[in-house]
Amino acid sequence: MADNKGHRRGPSFEKAKDFKGTTKKLLKYISNYKLSLIIVFIFATLSTVFSIIGPKLLGKTITELSIGFVNKITNSGEINFQKITEMLIVLLILYVISALFTYIQGFVMTGISQKTTYKLRKEISEKVSRLPISYFDKKQNGETLSLVTNDVDTLSQNLDQSITQLVTSVITVIGIIIMMLSIDPLMTLIALTIIPVSLIFVGTIVKLSQKHFKNQQKYLADINGTIEEMYSGQNVITSYNAEKYMLKKFNKQNDLLYESAWKSGFLSGLMHPIMAFVGNIGYVIISIIGGYFTIKGRIEIGDIQSFISYTKNFTSPITQLAQISNMLQAMMAAAERVFEFLEEPEEEQLITEDIDISKIKGSVEFKNVKFGYDENIIINNFSAKIKPGQKVAIVGPTGAGKTTIVKLLMRFYNPNDGEILLDGKNINKYNKKEFRHLFGMVLQDAWVFSGTIMENLRYGKLSATDDEVKKAAISAHAHHFIKTLPEGYNMVLNEDTNNISGGQKQLLTIARAILRDPKVLILDEATSSVDTRTEVLIQKAMDELMKGRTTFIIAHRLSTIKNADLILVMKDGDIIETGTHKELMELNGFYKNLYNSQFEE
Repeated sequence: MADNKGHRRGPSFEKAKDFKGTTKKLLKYISNYKLSLIIVFIFATLSTVFSIIGPKLLGKTITELSIGFVNKITNSGEINFQKITEMLIVLLILYVISALFTYIQGFVMTGISQKTTYKLRKEISEKVSRLPISYFDKKQNGETLSLVTNDVDTLSQNLDQSITQLVTSVITVIGIIIMMLSIDPLMTLIALTIIPVSLIFVGTIVKLSQKHFKNQQKYLADINGTIEEMYSGQNVITSYNAEKYMLKKFNKQNDLLYESAWKSGFLSGLMHPIMAFVGNIGYVIISIIGGYFTIKGRIEIGDIQSFISYTKNFTSPITQLAQISNMLQAMMAAAERVFEFLEEPEEEQLITEDIDISKIKGSVEFKNVKFGYDENIIINNFSAKIKPGQKVAIVGPTGAGKTTIVKLLMRFYNPNDGEILLDGKNINKYNKKEFRHLFGMVLQDAWVFSGTIMENLRYGKLSATDDEVKKAAISAHAHHFIKTLPEGYNMVLNEDTNNISGGQKQLLTIARAILRDPKVLILDEATSSVDTRTEVLIQKAMDELMKGRTTFIIAHRLSTIKNADLILVMKDGDIIETGTHKELMELNGFYKNLYNSQFEE
């Protein structure tokens, strides 16, 4: 069971919804490693068999030694050191071979689990690029991240351990029973009666501790969430003088975590001493009965030692089988989530003909487009015709559907009804990957990744030379501030990009779009994070960039789109006004009120 930060503590009681179905999928998935699995099974079996033979041979050695001592005391013979030495050498060889086979099967099984992990992470990574945007709208980022980290790791670790432990535990239980029966059936029956007593104690402890382990996971997740809030929202907490409130909240959660962790730790800690106590009682009973049987000549003295070893070793695989059950449940639960993700519907290409995108001019037409998220219609009946090279601004209040129109154009979503045409052809007829090469986007939330500034800029065109990258940065008015940074274009942006300002980050994304040299340009509040002076400079660069390109501009600051060739005014998913800035102002309608409201004192 994982907390909200991905940490795992305590036993896992998570179960797969379809254990049988997931098992079949997993077996089919690792069927490529049949030979390796056979090797693991054979070597695990041989390793266990050799280790099981050891205690009986050791008992024979003790018997031989005791007979020698009796002979020496009674002057009826000597200790046969040669025979004892030979038996000890054979015993040593058995244990060495057992250890060697254990190493080999462990090495092979680790290879299987790591190859499976590698393959799964690779498939998950490739799957992400094939999923539609709608999938990520319904899922939190942490869910997909957890697949690659927690779930794949859980699957890998438990696969590595559970298969070999399952084989060795089952063979150990069967082998020990056979060896014990070969010594004395009655003593075997007495020894086996100790096992149910142990299991009753273990079951009681597990039942009592389970609820506390579950509470521990819940409280751990709560306290991690609070700590994250305290660190990420420190400025807000300080400004509102909420330190005492947050500290009180943390202390309350910390007390609950302490109580549940103490109880679960104490109860689970009882398991070992209770098992040891029951086991010791069993050893005493076996020693007494074994001594009696030895006197009667029913068994040899060394058989008592063998029996005690077998009884001691018998409880270990029983406990392991209980642990394996939990491991298998956790593994199948993780595997189920991974397979569900890999089986998610992928983004459809819908290619009906081969179209040469190099000849695209850039005319766009929306014809009676209707769209909604989960049947909640937000675009009712959108129609617009844009000529090649036109600069089109889409304006309107929040929630009018401006960004949604652009997402439909980019084929992030498909319309519920109507169609979108590019150069007179339905956009679904284009190869989706090639189609998106036609576009350059600058979004309101500027995105940069961990890497150098040069790498971030080259993301717009991976084959670009350093000179081409710098030329694009100059056009976006980003070159000057880049040169003032430590190491310039080779400066590494950190994970949170807090070593540059929001406006500088936006300039980098604009330079990236310029470098791409797209047929169709989309600017979604592209200058929202820059100051007025920088905005003027960027606007000049944008005017040069937009020449000859069809451009869609989404803007709340209407002063930035005065020179647009066409302004589409949206409200509640419909176009209510169209025209140039001058035409719309003369119309004295919704646009004029919207425009004037931004300049009212």
